[in-house]
Amino acid sequence: MPIRRLLAASKLATDEIDILTRAFDEALRSLSLVDRNDPLTEMIAQKVIEIGATTIRDPAAIAKMVVKKLGIPWGRLSLGPPSFRECRLWPTQTFRH
Repeated sequence: MPIRRLLAASKLATDEIDILTRAFDEALRSLSLVDRNDPLTEMIAQKVIEIGATTIRDPAAIAKMVVKKLGIPWGRLSLGPPSFRECRLWPTQTFRH
């Protein structure tokens, strides 16, 4: 797990590492990422640590901020066709189902 490797040398308390790990897992789940070797997971782990260094201690809030900072639509990283609502958000593109 990328976040554990990045936190291995840190001097954070166990509860702080637990918060960051839960935030990392939640961010991956929200983006439907299961491959821990995906380079995107490394970026997510780095952002979790960066945001976790602030005063925010809620794993869900950290996860949402990570996804927002990376510019990935919350909960939408699947490779399936876009929904009707998403099609309307991009009026210059045409989607055929």
